Amino acid sequence: MDDRELTQRIKALAKAVGNEPTATVVKMMEDLKKDASPTEEQLRSTKAGITVGRLRTNGDREIARVAGEIVQKWKKNVDAAKDAKRKKDLAPTPKSLSSPGPPSSSFSKPYEGDPEKRHFKTDKVELSRTGSQTRDNSIGLLYNGLAYRATESIEEVLSRAAEVEQAAFKAFKGETQEYRIKLRSLFTVLKRKDNRMLSRRVLKGEIPADRFVKMTEKELASDEQRAKDAELEKENMKKAQVPMAEKSISDALKCGKCGQRKVSYSQAQTRSADEPMTTFCECTVCGNRWKFS
Repeated sequence: MDDRELTQRIKALAKAVGNEPTATVVKMMEDLKKDASPTEEQLRSTKAGITVGRLRTNGDREIARVAGEIVQKWKKNVDAAKDAKRKKDLAPTPKSLSSPGPPSSSFSKPYEGDPEKRHFKTDKVELSRTGSQTRDNSIGLLYNGLAYRATESIEEVLSRAAEVEQAAFKAFKGETQEYRIKLRSLFTVLKRKDNRMLSRRVLKGEIPADRFVKMTEKELASDEQRAKDAELEKENMKKAQVPMAEKSISDALKCGKCGQRKVSYSQAQTRSADEPMTTFCECTVCGNRWKFS
């Protein structure tokens, strides 16, 4: 029984007491005892506990008796819920992702081997942390990406890899296809030799895990790569805007200004090769120009 129904029935009961025959009131209370098992929070928010509790001192013995039975039942249910919560809180929990046990000195000291050959297997990292093989493997993948060319300790890299995996698991709502694709993409960009600063920024916390898993390819690119892409786009834009002897005409494109479908268009690669081409449109009726990719 939800809060709304419980509130309505309690109000009806309070109104019936003193205005309806005892048999009617008792029937309402018996139905309430059978149908309702409110939580402690519901008893407070609906004031059901106060209303029924007062009826235990009602002058009508039958009403007082049933009220006592209802209060006793509700109290028993609330106590049982508290005991269950207490047992759950005291139960041992799985190993925390963010708070692993005290690391050994080999795990906490800076890495002294060849940073270009780092791997969770050679670093002897234990990945059994989540109870899911897919998630544990994802932590290992991220560890390899973050550890590449890094001198941070095993503990630091593992902790950050676990944080990133947990953020991705939350952002993409579990072990979904989107979750897997994103983590493989992050691993690939972390391994790029021309983008070394990305892993360092993630390891140092400059890029929080929850932001890292949502960054676009453009945001993940290095400053140098973004500069190259911008220059390429600028150069291609210039080439694309050179007057052409003839443009293609399409009736599939509609001018947003005059609504006519007499639009000429041309296409050019204005960004990097793996990005879609940019289409330049011009309405032959009103001269309106626009582009899209």
